[in-house]
Amino acid sequence: MKKKIIGLAALSLAVLSINAQTPGTATTTADKPVSIQIRAGVNFQNLTGESGGNDYENDLKTGFHAGVEVPIMIAPDFYIQPGVLYSLKGAKSKDNSDLKTNLSYVEVPVNFVYKPLLGSGHLILGVGPYLGIAIGGTVTNGDDDVDIEFEKEVTLAQYATAPYYKRTDFGGNFLVGYELSNKLFFQLNAQLGLTNIAPKIEGFDEDDYNIKNTGFGLSVGYRF
Repeated sequence: MKKKIIGLAALSLAVLSINAQTPGTATTTADKPVSIQIRAGVNFQNLTGESGGNDYENDLKTGFHAGVEVPIMIAPDFYIQPGVLYSLKGAKSKDNSDLKTNLSYVEVPVNFVYKPLLGSGHLILGVGPYLGIAIGGTVTNGDDDVDIEFEKEVTLAQYATAPYYKRTDFGGNFLVGYELSNKLFFQLNAQLGLTNIAPKIEGFDEDDYNIKNTGFGLSVGYRF
């Protein structure tokens, strides 16, 4: 019985090997060492941490992201994937649903991606760092908008009169998805901010104001 099972397993592996080498079948995640892909989707973002010794209590805020990435093959099924994305982040106040923080970033992710063959398409698994540069932002309360200022250090008087954040953000990406045989792909993204984006307030310990971007999103894209 064991010999029959081993024989069937060997036959199955042989058939799979023949199919993998048959022209016209998908054998790797890319037919070129370097390709270009575009993707866009929705963000569900939050700001977490402490402000003045109190925990931030916010709800997820909906935003969006869009951009271009360049998968570069470094080994069969393994890629390094730099890109440039526009991403709208922020948070919504839990106590006042009209009060929202909106932060716009240009992000440069560099993900390490594994794309093994799965069915007629490919599984997508990835992880890597990102660098974000804030290019604008507002705090809205109903119809009232206040522009966000970007500084590394501020006085208490400055902090009391306008919303301030650091311009630079840094963190980690995690992604999982699936690429169809026609190169259309769908992806779940998660981000964990590692940088305190609250400015240093003169006369206060930096840990008293500690704010980080966190969130996840859904993307759809196409690889050329």
